[in-house]
Amino acid sequence: MSESTDPVFDPEAMLGALLDHAVEFVVIGGLAVQTHGHVRATRDLDIVAAPDLLNLSRLSEALTALSAAADPHVLKRAAHIHVTTDVGPLDLLQAGLAPGLPKTYDELRGRAVEVDLDGRIVAVAGLDDLIRMKRIAGREVDLSDIGALTRTNEQLQDEAGEST
Repeated sequence: MSESTDPVFDPEAMLGALLDHAVEFVVIGGLAVQTHGHVRATRDLDIVAAPDLLNLSRLSEALTALSAAADPHVLKRAAHIHVTTDVGPLDLLQAGLAPGLPKTYDELRGRAVEVDLDGRIVAVAGLDDLIRMKRIAGREVDLSDIGALTRTNEQLQDEAGEST
């Protein structure tokens, strides 16, 4: 049996590198789902970065610090780029280009919630945006996430056997 050479996913290190390089971004995907209360496993970080070239240059510098690389001009034009860093996989999506995302980064950011990560603010997609992205993606895991994120308090109590 061969050992895996895949890096161990360390989202805190990845987010830390992005924040250290002053990258403006919004977290989407599995970590965003967790932020909204549905704890489930995820193996990568999904983000949407502000699309201006200065920010994409900072993102490129952060990726370099994580032993990955991406040209800011390519980042600006691509709907979705997958990179492998030394702390796990990172998916970069572009508002207005990737299916399900708002037309602009500013729309996504404006509806994002802010989470404190050791005294630093991380923007996470708002619930409505997250559900829309999940609905359009339509994979089994996405549909399961939608179900978990939209359960009522009564449904949660019933599932936990706490009905009155």
